[in-house]
Amino acid sequence: MIESILSKLSEISRRYREIEDLLSQPDVTSDQDNYIRISKEYSDLAPVVICYRGYLEAQESLEEAMILLKDEDIDMREMAEGEVVELKKRTLELEGEIKKLLLPKDPDDSKDVFLEVRAGAGGDEAALFAGDLFRMYSRLAERNKWKMEVINIREGDHGGYKELVTRIEGTDVYKQLKFEAGVHRVQRVPTTESQGRIHTSACSVAVLAEMDALEEVVIDKNDLRIDTFRASGAGGQHVNKTDSAVRLTHVPSGIVVECQDGRSQHKNKEKAMSLLKAKLLNSEKEKKDAEQAESRKIMVGSGDRSEKIRTYNFPQNRITDHRIEMSVHNLAGFLDGDMEVMISSLLEENQARALANLEKNTT
Repeated sequence: MIESILSKLSEISRRYREIEDLLSQPDVTSDQDNYIRISKEYSDLAPVVICYRGYLEAQESLEEAMILLKDEDIDMREMAEGEVVELKKRTLELEGEIKKLLLPKDPDDSKDVFLEVRAGAGGDEAALFAGDLFRMYSRLAERNKWKMEVINIREGDHGGYKELVTRIEGTDVYKQLKFEAGVHRVQRVPTTESQGRIHTSACSVAVLAEMDALEEVVIDKNDLRIDTFRASGAGGQHVNKTDSAVRLTHVPSGIVVECQDGRSQHKNKEKAMSLLKAKLLNSEKEKKDAEQAESRKIMVGSGDRSEKIRTYNFPQNRITDHRIEMSVHNLAGFLDGDMEVMISSLLEENQARALANLEKNTT
């Protein structure tokens, strides 16, 4: 392991012992807020320290076994040879685990999300594809036992959706879906195509982490325009008789959100406000990401909506993710939510790039 990482681990171990002492002091335990903060730091450092201690023990045992390789007793040397092989393997495994533990955690990974699908180039065919993507994410949610709630829908003229906004709640939703953001392209023969020509259409997908209470965005009411109107499309006859739908416009940023799924204007306003805050927070994060170009290099693509990330090729029964150059030949299953292989590969590639970046920055 390189010296700079060992130095970092030594510093983490020192801080861990320091916190251990602090947690036994009455003045720390009597201050509840401070105690909770320090306890969290302690629990965050514990996996790294435990792994590092295991690494040091394995290294020490390896050095002892290497000495025994020079022993005069042939049986002792043979036993040492076996130990050296096992201990070298063990130290490499622990080194890899330590590096993974040292990677910065994405604070949004455990959060729920707002997922938006919008039809792009391709007219009616794009709207139909948006419907396919919505079903795909719905089936993925079912497989993971996530809860999906529709926030806003604008239906296509001949089926599918021009725009669809949902909220998805569950375990590690953002972690699993964050690399879905971008432009999804479909190549297939539309049902209306009489000559069997393949058409290309596209939809954009946005994935926004829902905020928690600790990162509340404050919106000046003077910056907000609120419009109410009668819901259209899905929702039944009741919502069409009252002005239950809500549109919020954040004037300084120009961000507009709508919610018309519920029958209650109050509930729709509440959901729309939550979505607006998530969009404002995401906009702020995108600005910071743009300023921190180095951090972009470790991500699997930028996630920008203008970036084509994946192609769904119906004639060839193939889905290709262009960021990792990976293809899956199971289009029907994939669109039915069987996305595990692709999602895992994207997460692994992102981790590999982050590890490479960690090693580069610590040499």
